[in-house]
Amino acid sequence: MATETHEATAGACVDAGGSAIGMPQLCADWMPNQVFWLLVTLVAIYFILSRVALPRIASVLSERTGTITNDLGAAEELKERAAEAEGAYDKALADARAEAQAIVAKTKEDIQADLDVELQKADAEIAARTAQSEKAIAEIRDNAMSSVADVAKETAADLVVALGGKADKKAINAAVKARIGGAS
Repeated sequence: MATETHEATAGACVDAGGSAIGMPQLCADWMPNQVFWLLVTLVAIYFILSRVALPRIASVLSERTGTITNDLGAAEELKERAAEAEGAYDKALADARAEAQAIVAKTKEDIQADLDVELQKADAEIAARTAQSEKAIAEIRDNAMSSVADVAKETAADLVVALGGKADKKAINAAVKARIGGAS
């Protein structure tokens, strides 16, 4: 009986020992069976892919597209905010510079006003001291002139006596007065 079953399964693609002759995929007797199972497998793969895998892939792709779109929108909004912040910064910087210039100008004016006041005070003090000095010089000159007159009278009297004459005070005073009065 074993030989009967063995013979029954033997065909064009199987030898007497039950082994396949050549490549079993290319055996024409088994082609319809292989085509059937190929179609069943392809239909199963199609249904699995269309019902499970492709919807998941589509949802992942749409989620990525949505995320990318949202990120691009957020980036554009942040770019606009950055531009606004930069404009505000530039304006604040310009305002600060203008304010600093105004402060510098006001400080210069204040310093110049204080300097003018101090210069006026110094000029007034110099003028007062100059007047005092001129008054002191005039007093010294007057004292010197009277001292010169006294010294001249004494010297003239001593010379007259030394030359053997008699010193007349009225004549000496008149001569010194005429000489000093004519010299000035």
